[in-house]
Amino acid sequence: MNGADVIEDEVRELIRRQRLDPSRDQQVLHALVRDAVQDYEERSLHGGLAPLGDREVATQHVLDAVLGFGALQPYLDDPTIEEIWINEPQRVFVARQGVAELTPTILSEEQVRNLVERMLKPSGRRIDLSSPFVDATLPDGSRLHVAIPDITRSHWLVNIRKFVARAHSLDDLVRLGTITQPTARFLAAAVASGLNVLVAGGTQAGKTTTLNCLAAAIPSSERVVSCEEVFELKLNLRDWAALQCRQPSLEGTGEIPLRRLVKEALRMRPSRIIVGEVRQAESLDLLIALNSGLPGMATLHANSAREAIVKMCTLPLLAGPNVSSTFVVPTVAASIDLVVHLALDCDGRRRVREIVAVPGRIEGDVIELADIFVQRSGKLVRGNGFPTHTQQFERAGYDVAQLLGDR
Repeated sequence: MNGADVIEDEVRELIRRQRLDPSRDQQVLHALVRDAVQDYEERSLHGGLAPLGDREVATQHVLDAVLGFGALQPYLDDPTIEEIWINEPQRVFVARQGVAELTPTILSEEQVRNLVERMLKPSGRRIDLSSPFVDATLPDGSRLHVAIPDITRSHWLVNIRKFVARAHSLDDLVRLGTITQPTARFLAAAVASGLNVLVAGGTQAGKTTTLNCLAAAIPSSERVVSCEEVFELKLNLRDWAALQCRQPSLEGTGEIPLRRLVKEALRMRPSRIIVGEVRQAESLDLLIALNSGLPGMATLHANSAREAIVKMCTLPLLAGPNVSSTFVVPTVAASIDLVVHLALDCDGRRRVREIVAVPGRIEGDVIELADIFVQRSGKLVRGNGFPTHTQQFERAGYDVAQLLGDR
C-alpha cells in the first residue's frame, strides 16, 4: 500500500469518527486532508513509512477519493472527455472528442460498487436485484446509467455521459462546424416563430446539445416546461420549469413515467413544451399537445429524418390498442413542422445531415417531406423544399424566402 492509500484510509476513519458529510463539509475535509498529508510526511521522516513522493499529487488523490469519485474523478474533470464507461473493473473506457479509448485505470469489483453507491447517493435512487437498472444525474449534471448481474454477464456495467457544454447557442454550433450560418439563421427564426421541431440522430450525435441551442432562440417572454427521464437539459431561459421521472419505491409504488410528466406539464401554463427524448407512449401525449396549438420540441433516436417521422407514427401505437395509425399518421403530419437530423462522423465531429419540413400532405400512409437543407459532398446546402406555416414566420417578422436565400 503506498502513502496516498494509507492517508486515504486514515482520512476515512477520521470522517467516520467526526461524522462528517463529504457533500456538506467540504471545507473541513480539505483542511483534514492537508493536515493528514503533513502528518504522514512528518512520520515518514522517522522511518517505518514509505516516502510520499509528490505531495500535491498525493493530496489530490486523497481529495478525489473522499470528495470526488476516486480514480474516475480525473476523467470527470477533463473537459475533452465526453463519456466514461466500465465494462469490467480492469477495462475502463473514455470517449475523447467522439473517439473511444481504453484507459490504464484498473479498479476492483468493490471499488466499482462503492463508486456507484456514492454516485447514486445525491439523487436518492437505488440499484439492487429487484431493480437492476438505474438512471441518475450526478451533481455536475452528468448522466449515470448502471446495470448489474444477473442482467449483465458477470460485472457491473457503468456509463457516465458527461454534459460537456461546448455550445449554448446556434452560433456556437456554427463555430463547431455542426451547422452552417444560413442554417443557424433559419433554425433560429423557425424556433422564434413557434414551429414544432424534432431533433433526430443516433447515440452521441449531439441531440441534447442541439436541443439546448435551439431552445436559446425561444423568446424570453415564453414559459417553457421540460420533461425528461433524468435532468440533462441546461436551458438558459428566464421562465423555465424542469420535470424528471421518478423510479418506483421498494414497494413498487410511486413511479412517475415520462407520459405522466407530459400530461402534468400541460397544466403548468406552458407557452412551449420540450421533451428530452421520446421513446414510448409519451409520444402520443406530445403529439396531442402539439396538435392543440402548443409549440414544442423533442429528440428522437433515428437514422434519418424520414425514419424519425416513421418512428413518430409508430411509437404512439404503444399507448394502447385503441390508438390506430389512421389517427396517428395525419396527426404527425399536422403536428411536426421540422426535423433536424444529426450524425456522429468517424472523426468524432457532430454534424447536421439534413433539415426537412413536413408540409402536412399524406399519400396513403406516407407523409410527404420537403428538403430544406441537405448534405452534398460533405457540405450542408440549400435543398429544393420550402417550409410550411409561412404565416407564422411573417407574424414573427421573418421573410422565409430571404432567410433561405431564395431571393
